[in-house]
Amino acid sequence: MSLQTEFEFTLPRGYVDREGNVHREGVMRLATAMDEIAPLRDLRVRSNEAYLVIILLSRVIVRLGALPAVTTNVVESLFAADLAYLQAFYRRINEEGVSTLPVVCPECQNHFEVDLAEMGGS
Repeated sequence: MSLQTEFEFTLPRGYVDREGNVHREGVMRLATAMDEIAPLRDLRVRSNEAYLVIILLSRVIVRLGALPAVTTNVVESLFAADLAYLQAFYRRINEEGVSTLPVVCPECQNHFEVDLAEMGGS
């Protein structure tokens, strides 16, 4: 049995680059202890704790569309819906180790799993 360390995702809105291209498909890896510790040394985090999530996500998102790299500038430019999605996705894969979530249909009470990686929308 191998450990899955990278998880694909689809952003609800997508990052729009300078040329107007929309990047929605990406890959996030599991965080290391250093990924969570290193941002605490950053002056931007020391002056504004909310910036921690920006640095953390820029460290663990290994691919977003055709971008050569996911930098803090890219994460800063995401739509609020995409940032919220990525924060929830980060928590899910790092706390549970999976991108799926068990749910129950409110109408038929059927139990099934939803893959958060596929919930970006279209």
